[in-house]
Amino acid sequence: MAKTEIASVLSFEKKLVCSDVFFYGTTWHGRLTQKATPLALIEKSVRGTISNRLKSAVANDPLKLNAEVEKANLQKVDACALGEGQDTLKLQFTLKVLGQVEKPSACNNAIFKASYEKAALEYIEQEGFTELAKRYALNLANGRFFWRNRVGAEHIEVVVQVAEQTWTFNSFDYSLRNFDGVNDDIQSLAAKIAEALSSKTPFLLLNITAYAKVGQAQEVYPSEELVLDKGKGSKSKILYHVNNVAAIHSQKVGNAIRTIDTWYPDYQNAGKGVGPIAIEPYGSVTNLGVAFRNPKQKSDFYTLFDRFAQGEKLESKEQEHYVMAVLVRGGVFGQSSKE
Repeated sequence: MAKTEIASVLSFEKKLVCSDVFFYGTTWHGRLTQKATPLALIEKSVRGTISNRLKSAVANDPLKLNAEVEKANLQKVDACALGEGQDTLKLQFTLKVLGQVEKPSACNNAIFKASYEKAALEYIEQEGFTELAKRYALNLANGRFFWRNRVGAEHIEVVVQVAEQTWTFNSFDYSLRNFDGVNDDIQSLAAKIAEALSSKTPFLLLNITAYAKVGQAQEVYPSEELVLDKGKGSKSKILYHVNNVAAIHSQKVGNAIRTIDTWYPDYQNAGKGVGPIAIEPYGSVTNLGVAFRNPKQKSDFYTLFDRFAQGEKLESKEQEHYVMAVLVRGGVFGQSSKE
């Protein structure tokens, strides 16, 4: 199939659908018996110091420097913390897993669509999403979705429930750096996820409750809102909440769960400091300003997907896993008709 035959309209719906994560405060010993209380945001007015990097003319002149640092840096910020007598952060959210990855939600090229569906069905028949499901299950078990709240926690426990079945994980038993720590519970949960992704079941709805013992009255960290009209608001830091309950964005949770890419070319080198990265078409890690899947290396999603969807065999199963993981993520992947 010629490159010009790739669909110009092509999109896939995401198959891992997360809710927002809601914050509650409780105690570690009473986490299963006591009623947890929703955590609200706290507004603080603080007088900070000038600490940004100054121009050389100011930094090298003691009089100008003194005049600059004497200025009050007044700020209003949002914060969130456990209550007095509480030492444990409780998180609650749901994750819905959907199937039919082989069916684009929109595609304007019937030949391309048929070719892609054939390749996808072959992958599902051979692999059954078992590798991807295992990695998603491990990212639930290791509590990666706690993000900054995971740092410095004394204990972390994750409880995953579906229908009458429940799995309980000690998160520190599972690494954030690799996906080798597979046991019977991980395999059981992964099998449920794989069945839903493979359309063997209509869908899977997981209820996740997680606990992190972070210390009495310690600060905890909801998502920070991106403020596009800076200067118009009164606060310099705005945290996310839903009906006055602190929360983490569903997009951020989804990013944590799909942080499974250890197949990018520089994983053995750059990956020693980075580890697994989130599934993205160009392997983008925004806080590092690096795209680990460069089209020049022919390791980006579009290069691999175009070959995969047209029936060409990729060099490795790892490349196929990556392509299918991007499709599970969802997105708009059509080729512009102007190219």
